[in-house]
Amino acid sequence: MITGFVFVMMLVIEYINVLTRGVWQGKLAKNLFGQYIIAAFLGAIPGCLGVFAVVAMFSHRVIGFGAIVAAMIATSGDEAFVMLAMIPKEALILFGILFAVGILAGALTDLITHRIKGAKIFCCEGLVLHDDHESDFNLKGKIISQWKRCSVARGVLAIVIAGLMIAILTGQIEDKGHGHPVTTAEIVEHVEGDMAGGAHIDDHHSENRWGWVRLTMLFSTAVALFIVATVPDHFLEEHLWEHVAKEHLIKIFLWTFGALAFLHIITEYLHLDIESVTGGGKWLVLAAACLIGLIPQSGPHLVFVTLFAQGMIPFSVLLANSIVQDGHGMLPLLAHSRKAFIMIKAINILVGFLAGAIAILFVS
Repeated sequence: MITGFVFVMMLVIEYINVLTRGVWQGKLAKNLFGQYIIAAFLGAIPGCLGVFAVVAMFSHRVIGFGAIVAAMIATSGDEAFVMLAMIPKEALILFGILFAVGILAGALTDLITHRIKGAKIFCCEGLVLHDDHESDFNLKGKIISQWKRCSVARGVLAIVIAGLMIAILTGQIEDKGHGHPVTTAEIVEHVEGDMAGGAHIDDHHSENRWGWVRLTMLFSTAVALFIVATVPDHFLEEHLWEHVAKEHLIKIFLWTFGALAFLHIITEYLHLDIESVTGGGKWLVLAAACLIGLIPQSGPHLVFVTLFAQGMIPFSVLLANSIVQDGHGMLPLLAHSRKAFIMIKAINILVGFLAGAIAILFVS
C-alpha cells in the first residue's frame, strides 16, 4: 500500500513539475520574505523535486542562503510520501509546522549570516527539462498512435497502475481503521489468516470500508493512469520511467520493507519493548533522531516514522528528525559546496534539537 501510494504521487508531481516549467521561476518574489515562503513551499512538496529546484536556484544565486535553509528544514524527502500513507492526519500537521519553522529559521539565518553565496551545483536529473521535447504536450490525435506503437515502459507502467487500482477497488489495498496506520501485528494477523483460510478476517467489511485515505489513493491512482496513458513518449521514458520508476521506486520499497521487517523482528522475535525504552529516555532518543537526520539519504528516517505510527515514540522525536533530515535533496550541494552543506546541516541539527526539546517540554 505504501509503495503504491508513493509511486502514483511521484508520477503526479513529476507531471506537474514539467507542465509548470519556468512559471514559478518567473514569478519568484524579489523580496527575502517571498523567497522564504516559496523555498519552504517547494521544500514541503513530497519528494526530491522541490528541494532540487531550490538548490538549482541557490546555485544560480536567484535566492539567498536563508531561503535554502528554509527549504531544507521544510522538506522531509521521500519520507513525506510514506507519512501521508501511514499517518495522514499527523503528517499534514507536521508539514505545517515544518513550513512555519523553515520560514522562521531562514529569516534568522539571513539576519545572522547576511546571506552567504553558494557555488555552482548540478541538479537532479528529474529536474532536467528538454526544450525540444517538453513543449510538445499538444497530443491531439497522437494518443492512439502512441498506443499503437506502445513502448515497454508505457505498457509496464499502465499494467502496474491498473493493477493497483483494481486492488484498491476490490479491497486488497484499503483504508485500515479510517486512516489509522496498520500495525505489524495486524499485518501478521492477515498473513496468518490467509494461510489458515482467512476464517477470522471479515472480508466483506474490509472490502466495503471506504475512508478518505482509500478514496485519495483511488483518485491519485486514476490521475497517474491518465498521465501514463496520455503523456508524450519522451516524457514517459525520461521522467516517469528512468527517474521515478527506476531511481526511486525500488529504494522506497526496500527501505519501507526493511524498516517494517526490522521492527517486526525486534518486537515479535526478540521481544524488545521499544515503547518502554523510548518512554524512559526521550532525550536520548531525541539526540539519536537528530544525529540520524544528518544522513543525506532517504530511507534510514523511515524507522522513526514507523515507530511513531505504532505509538512507540512521541511526536517531538519525529518532528526533530524531520527538521534535520532532508532526504537526498542535499546531495548536489554536498558534491559542489561542502562548506554550504556543513553549515546547513549544522543549522538544521540546532533547530531540530531546539524544536524537539520545546515539544518534549510542552507537548510530548
